[in-house]
Amino acid sequence: MLVWKMYVRIVCWLAVLTLGSAGISAELQQYSESAEQQTRTQRALLDQYCVTCHNQQLRTADLTFDTMDLSQVGSDAETWEKVIRKLRARAMPPFGHPRPEHEVIGQLVSWLEERIDHATVGNPNPGRTEAIHRLNRAEYANAVRDLLALEVDITDWLPADDAGRGGFDNTAGVLSVSPALFDRYLSAARRVSWLAVGLPPVTPTVDTYRNPKDLAQDNRLSQDLPFGSQGGLAVRHHFPVDGEYVLQVALQRNYVEYPRGLEDEHRLDVRLDGSNLKRFYIGGDAGRSKGAAAPLSFAGNIYGDPEWEHWALHVDDEIRVRFTTTAGLHAIGLSFVRQHVVDEEIPQPLQTAIALAVNETPHGYPGVDSVTIAGPYTSSGLTDTASRERIFVCQPMSVAGEEPCARKILSTMARRAYRRPTSENDVNTLLEFFRSGRESGGFNGGIQLAIERLLADPDFLFRIEGEPVDMSPGDSYRLGDFELASRLSFFLWSSIPDDELLDAAEAGQLGLPLVLEKQVRRMLDDPRANALVENFAGQWLLLRNVRQAFPDPVLYPEFDEGLRAALARESELFIQSQLREDRSVIDLLSANYTFVNERLARHYGIPDVYGSRFRRVDFDAGHPRGGLLGQGGMHLVTSHPDRTSPVLRGKWLLENVLGTPPPPPPPNVPALPPRRADGKVMSVRERLEQHRTNPVCAGCHAPMDPLGFAFEHFDP
Repeated sequence: MLVWKMYVRIVCWLAVLTLGSAGISAELQQYSESAEQQTRTQRALLDQYCVTCHNQQLRTADLTFDTMDLSQVGSDAETWEKVIRKLRARAMPPFGHPRPEHEVIGQLVSWLEERIDHATVGNPNPGRTEAIHRLNRAEYANAVRDLLALEVDITDWLPADDAGRGGFDNTAGVLSVSPALFDRYLSAARRVSWLAVGLPPVTPTVDTYRNPKDLAQDNRLSQDLPFGSQGGLAVRHHFPVDGEYVLQVALQRNYVEYPRGLEDEHRLDVRLDGSNLKRFYIGGDAGRSKGAAAPLSFAGNIYGDPEWEHWALHVDDEIRVRFTTTAGLHAIGLSFVRQHVVDEEIPQPLQTAIALAVNETPHGYPGVDSVTIAGPYTSSGLTDTASRERIFVCQPMSVAGEEPCARKILSTMARRAYRRPTSENDVNTLLEFFRSGRESGGFNGGIQLAIERLLADPDFLFRIEGEPVDMSPGDSYRLGDFELASRLSFFLWSSIPDDELLDAAEAGQLGLPLVLEKQVRRMLDDPRANALVENFAGQWLLLRNVRQAFPDPVLYPEFDEGLRAALARESELFIQSQLREDRSVIDLLSANYTFVNERLARHYGIPDVYGSRFRRVDFDAGHPRGGLLGQGGMHLVTSHPDRTSPVLRGKWLLENVLGTPPPPPPPNVPALPPRRADGKVMSVRERLEQHRTNPVCAGCHAPMDPLGFAFEHFDP
C-alpha cells in the first residue's frame, strides 16, 4: 500500500512540474479510467467462475458475489480476506468446476489486496482486545521465575486453562476467574512467597517425581545423568532451606508389584548436583551379601519361595538416603551403572507396552519408578539463595531501618510485577501487609506476607489495558509504551517485561521503530524466547497434543514414552532453529534437516546417532523427513490410535499451515461407510471415495482428502 501511495504522489509531482494543473487533471483521469477498467475485468472474472454458486438464490457459504460492489472492496474487508485465503490456497473454484489459469487467480488476489490496503490507509482499524486478560498457568509460572528467581512446578497448584479460539489457552475471553480458582491462586501465592523468602516450612514437605510406566530404561536417559549410566531419573528440586532431607527410591514394577532385573546384580547411584551420595547394590548374590538383594527362585512371581517373594516385594524399602544440602534449586540424579556384558542366554525381544506391564521375569534391566524427597527434618536457618538475592536489594541495620528497607524492596518488586511505575498507594498497600507479617515473623516474615499480597494483586494476575478517557467509540489510538512492553514480553517470553524493557517504556522510547526493533532482537536472542516455541508454536501446530496421543500398543509395541518425548522435542528444536537463524517461513516445509537423538534416529532409520543428546542431521534433497511435514510428531497428532487419518491430516494442513480451514460439517452428516460391505473389505481410501459421492460431504472432504492421502506412506 505504501508503494501505491508513493506512485500516486510521484505522478502528481511530475504532473505539476511538466504539465501544470491541466496536465494533472488529465493524468488523474487516465488513472481513474484504468482503475475502472480493472474493476470491470475482475467483475467479469467473478461472474464467469464464482457467481454460479455464490448468488442470492443459492447463497453458498453465505456469499452473494452478484450483489457485492467491487468498487467498495475496502468496506467489507473481512469477507474479502476470507475470499483471498481460499483463492491463495487454490481451494476455489472447487475441484471439478471450471477454473481460470493460476496467473489469472493471482492477479485477482493481488488486486483485492491492493484495494483493501488502499482503503485501510485512510481508515485504519487495528481492532480491540479484551480490557482484562488473566495470566494463564504457563505465564504465571514464568512470571514467578523472572520476578523471584524461583523455578517451581505450578501444575500441582493451578488447574489447566481452557482453550479458546484456535485452540490457544492465552485467549482473554476464556481466561475467566471463579472463586475456587482465585483460592488456588491465593494458595500458590502463599507457597511461592515462602519458598522465595526461604522461610522454613511448618512441617516437612513431601514431593514425588515419577517416570512414565512405559518409559524404556535401557539406555542413558538424560543429559543430567553421567556417561555410562542406564535408566533412572533426573529432576531439579527446590529445597526450601538449608537442612536435612530424606530421599526414597521406588523401583519400576510390573502389574503384580514385582520389581524387574533382580536375577543379576545391578548398581544404582544416587547423586546430588553430580556428586555421588550413595551406591546401592540390587539383585544377584552380591546384592544379597551386601544386605540389599537376593535372587529369586522362579521368575520372581507368586510361585516362588515365600521368603524370597517377601524380599522381592520389599527390595526397594532400604533404597533411602538421608543427607544435608543448602537451600535452592539442586539436581537429583538416579541411574544404574550400564552393563556392557550380558550372560549367554536365549535372546529375548525388547519388552514394551503391555508386555512390559505384565512381564514377571526377574531378568533384564531394572528401572526407577519414582523418587520421593521429604524434609527438612532439621534446619540451620536462612541462607542466601538466588531468590533472596533478587528480593532483598537492601538489609536493615536496625529496627528503625526495617520499614525504609521494606519500602525499597517492595517498590522495586511492584514495578516489575505490575509492569508499570508504582504509585504511593501501591507501595503503602504492600507495606500494610509487611507490618502485619513483621509482628509475628520479623522482617523476613513481613516481606513474605507482602510478596504473598503482591502475587494475589489484580495488577499482577491480570494484564489490564485502559483506553483514553476522551476517546469516542470506534476511534483508534496509539498503544502506550508500558502496554506495548507487556504485549512484547508475554508474546515472546510468556512472561513479564524485564528492567531494560521497562526502562525503555518509562523513557517513552519503546514506540520508536529503531528502539522497538532493537528490543525485539534482544528478546529473541534471550533463552526465554523458547517460550515462543513451547507456547505459541506448541499450540499453533498442536505439538502439545503429542503428550496426549496413545497409539495402539498391540499394533505399535515399539512406541514408548522415550519416543513420545523425542518427537515433541524434535519439532521444538526445529522451530527454534528457524527463528534464531531468521530463515524463510517457507523453510518450515522445505528444510532438509531435523534434530534427533538415538531413540528417534532409530525410529527414523537414521544411522550413526548415539546417546540421548539431540543433534542436527542434514538430509539429501527429497528426503521424506525434511521440514515439519516429515516429522513424526505431526503424524502422531493427526492419527487415530489404530490407523492413520487422511481427513485429520488434510484438515490440519488446511487449518494450521495454509490458513484456509474447511467449512464445519453440516448437521446429521453421515458416517463413513462400514469397513466390510457386501463381503468386501474396503480400504480407507475406498470408503472416503464413496463418502464423497454425497455432495454434502464432498464440500468438506474434497479439499481435505487429497492433502491427507499425500501422507499415507507415514504410519500413525
